[in-house]
Formats: sequence, structure tokens, C-alpha cells
Amino acid sequence: MMCLESDGQGTGGSTQDCIPQAGEGRLETLSGRMNHVTTPLDIKSADLESASSTPTVPKKQPNLRRARVAAAGILSVGNVLNYLDRYTVAGVLLDIQQHFGVKDSGAGLLQTVFICSFMVAAPIFGYLGDRFNRKVILSCGIFFWSIVTFSSSFIPKQYFWLLVLTRGLVGIGEASYSTIAPTIIGDLFTRNTRTLMLSVFYFAIPLGSGLGYITGSSVKQVAGDWRWALRVSPVLGIITGTLLLIFVPTSKRGHAEQLKSRTWVKDMRDLVRNRSYVFSSLATSTVSFATGALGMWIPLYLYRAQVVQKTMEPCKFAPCSTKDSLIFGAITCITGFLGVILGAGATKWCRLKTQRADPLVCAVGMLGSAIFICLVFVAAKSSSVAAYICIFAGETLLFSNWAITADMLMYVVIPTRRATAVALQSFTSHLLGDAGSPYLIGFISDLIRQSTAESPLWEFLSLGYALMLCPFVVVLGGMFFLATALFFLEDRASAEQHESCSDPFTAGNCSDSEEASIL
Repeated sequence: MMCLESDGQGTGGSTQDCIPQAGEGRLETLSGRMNHVTTPLDIKSADLESASSTPTVPKKQPNLRRARVAAAGILSVGNVLNYLDRYTVAGVLLDIQQHFGVKDSGAGLLQTVFICSFMVAAPIFGYLGDRFNRKVILSCGIFFWSIVTFSSSFIPKQYFWLLVLTRGLVGIGEASYSTIAPTIIGDLFTRNTRTLMLSVFYFAIPLGSGLGYITGSSVKQVAGDWRWALRVSPVLGIITGTLLLIFVPTSKRGHAEQLKSRTWVKDMRDLVRNRSYVFSSLATSTVSFATGALGMWIPLYLYRAQVVQKTMEPCKFAPCSTKDSLIFGAITCITGFLGVILGAGATKWCRLKTQRADPLVCAVGMLGSAIFICLVFVAAKSSSVAAYICIFAGETLLFSNWAITADMLMYVVIPTRRATAVALQSFTSHLLGDAGSPYLIGFISDLIRQSTAESPLWEFLSLGYALMLCPFVVVLGGMFFLATALFFLEDRASAEQHESCSDPFTAGNCSDSEEASIL
């Protein structure tokens, strides 16, 4: 009897005609299950069959699962390091301003240049990730940004432009990781397991961001020099890049015959026609706008609030106080963890009520977050504690949609187009989001201060007025998620049909037009 083995990636019905289950005395057949008692005749037959054919049934499924989980863990650690490095600069931003003598707009330029180079490089790595060895691209990206970040810690104070340039180069290195790593996880796991693993991967965003603030401020405090904060993540990055090369498997992304007949232009055209993908990408842009601006400026805003409240003295010379960066970093780590759990739990519960649960949960989280972000600027005038409470609630709701958005993309985009889809979404979200928001907030703040008297009060108020743009953008994101819900079921069904047609065991159930549409 000929046995066929499924790789566990398909979405169609069973294609197994006779597959022994590891550790169980039964056979899995098309008609059902039957208990099986091993006899000497069976042993003899098995020996004869093994001598004449190559076994196709893996004998160590638990080891394979552990290897995949370990690979997802390494990828998640790499994502933590990406965001740790990104927000270490924000953790020592006040010291950088003091050292190089730059204003708010100049400080915001550091993050803007980083994001601009990131978004330009993302589509390039998306194209490469759909066609070449992904783990090699990931490792090279980590090695590149680690070396550049370490080198940037030695830049003299008269060369601020060189620090800006190095942040742009770091953005290119990190673009390779953020674009390709989620697609590897998407190919290693399916359904609820994939949702769980992507939740862990995207929990790394707030965790790494928070650790960036904590690492930057803590290392600076211990070493007495902010430059040492930029030398921590490169060492860890080199180690993680090496582990990626050794332990992350080269997972299959789809059928090779599809890749030969596809072009990048056709991929882009089909993605633009995917309405769920378009609206969710626009929603992701608003999230990036808010997180980029708030992550860059909130610690400095709360520091200025305390100067106005006369609970802290103004910083004239470095090193400056690190308390607000430490608190904000800790809050970001905790809210990231709670947000991922809240989003995954709410989505799982809501899926029992409606099939549109994913975009609806994201919409509710965005709209709720906008309310608490608005309250931050009301509370900061009189109480830093109240402001931190509002930040805690707002970030928890904002972070609840990270993993859900990634999972929606996996549902509505076919496997062989996912790296390109992630890259295009990354490009769009950064172009419309955090590529310009840190600089825009700093520019508005400086513009307001030019027309007012120079004082600690107006330093605080000008930055607060500029940051109040964020909650309005978040509300717009909630509207985009509601629009995604209108088309989610249709686009998901279309992607599942395409994936089924690409499977050689189920392609016979598809019409010629359906098969042609995926090529």
C-alpha cells in the first residue's frame, strides 16, 4: 500500500491514505481509523518494504516541533534586539541633545532618518525574501547593523551629521529582519499555533522598546557616559545572528513552480487589489505614527512636566536624569505583555461570536487607546503619576493589535507572496507613520516655541500641543480597521482557495481559471 505524507502546511482536507501515527497502534485511512495489532507477519512485511523503498514518515515529530519552537524563539529574541537598539537612542536622547547641542527638530531627525532608510530597504528585502535563502539575509542584516551601531558610539561631538548617517545605515540592516522573520514563522506553523507564535514574536516590539529605554538609561548611569549604551545591543546582535545561521531551519515557502512564473510587479498589483490588506496596512500606518512619536518624545515630555511642577531641576549638563526613561521603559515592557495577551484572548473569544473578530478587536483597541492618550496631556500638567496611569492603559490597548494585524496578513495573503506583503506593509506604515512623526512633532514644538517666551513652561506646553496630534491619528486607525472588517471574510476565502489550488494533492478540485489566477 502506498502512503502519502502531508507536510502539515496545507489547508484542505486530509490527503493521508495510510499514515501510521507515531506512538499509536492504529492506521489513519481515508475512511476512518482502525486499531492495529502488530504481528510477526507485519514485522516481516515492514522489513521487506523498508528494504525496497525509502521511508516517508518522520519518526521524531516531537523533536521537529521542538526545533520549530526553538527557531521561533531565536527569531523573537532577534526582534527584541532590533527594537532594543532602535530605542536605546530615545533612552539617552536628552544627553545626545546636550552633547551635540541640537534642538528638538534635530533630535527627532535621528529617528526619522532611521525609519526612512528602513522603509526604502523593506521592499527590496521583501523581494529577496520571497526568492532567496531567508535566514542568510536575516543574519547578514543583524551583523551589519551591529557593526554600524558599535561604530557610531565613537563619533565626536562636532559630527552630529555622521550620527544621523549611521542611524540611516542601521535602518537598512534592521529592515531585513522585520520584513522576513515573520514570514518564516508563518511557514513553520499553522492556525492557532501560528497565532500564538506570532504573538510572542510581536510581543518583542514593546518588550524590546522598553528594554531600549532601560538599557540606555541604566548603562549610561553605570558607565557615566551615554556612548556605552550604544555598545550593548551590537554584542548581543552578533551572538543572535550566529544562532540564526545554526538553528533556524530553511522552511519551505510554497511551491517552486509558482515562483518561476510570478513577477514582483504582479505581486504588487494583486496586493493592492486586496482590500483587507490595503485597509489594515493604512491602520498599521497610524499605529506606527503614534508609537514612533510617543516613543521618541514622551520621556522628555514627562521630564519637562516635572520641571514645571518644580519636582525636578532643569538639566544643564550631561549626564541628565534617567528616571523617566526607566519608568517609561518598564511600562512599555509590561503593557506590551498585557497587550499581546489581551489582544489574543479577546480575538479568541470574539471568534466564537463573529468571523470578523480580528479587525473588530483591533478597531476597539485603537479607539479605546485614543481616549487614554488624550488624558495623558490633561493629567501631566498636575500629576505625573496620573499621566503614567493613562500611558499604561493607552499603550496596553494600542499594543493589543500587533500580533492580530500580522495574523490577518497571513490569512488574506497566499504563502508565496507574504514576504513581499510584509515588506510593502512595512514600507507603507513607515512612510505614512513613524518616518515623519518624530521629526514632525519636534518641528511643531520648535515652531510654537519660536513665537513664545523662552521658559520651562513653554518647553513643556509646546511639546504637549505637538503630541496631541497622536490621538486623532489613532482614531483614524480605528476607522481603517472597521473598513478592514467589511472585506476580511471575502479576502480570506480567496487566499484559502488559492492556497488549496497550489497544493498538488488538491489542485484537481480547482478550475483552470482558479489555477491560472495564482500564477
